[in-house]
Amino acid sequence: MIWEVFRQKKAGDYHTHCGNVHAPDRDMALLFAEVQHGRRMPTNSLWVVPKDEIGEVDTEDVAFGGTTDKSYRWAMTYNFEAAAEEVAASESEQSEAEQQRRSVVEGDD
Repeated sequence: MIWEVFRQKKAGDYHTHCGNVHAPDRDMALLFAEVQHGRRMPTNSLWVVPKDEIGEVDTEDVAFGGTTDKSYRWAMTYNFEAAAEEVAASESEQSEAEQQRRSVVEGDD
C-alpha cells in the first residue's frame, strides 16, 4: 500500500507533501515516514495518509475563483495621458508662482 507523507518544518507552518512510503499498515507507514522524511531535515510533525484516501478537485470539475466578472477591479483601460498633461501644467504653474514670489520678496518688481 502507498502512503503519502506531508511534513511540517516548524510549529505553525503548513504541512507540505514531501513524498510517499510503501508499507502494509499505518504503524509501519509512520515508522518509514519518520526514517525517510523526518530525519533528513528539521521536522515538527508528519502526516501519513493512504493514497487512496486523497481526493482531488481540478479545473475540469469546478471553476475556481467563481464565475462573476470582476474585471472592474483592474484598471486596464485607464487613460493616464490626460492626467499627465494636467500634472505637467500644474507643475509649470507652481514653478511660475514660485518665481513671482521670489521676485516680490527680493524686491525685483
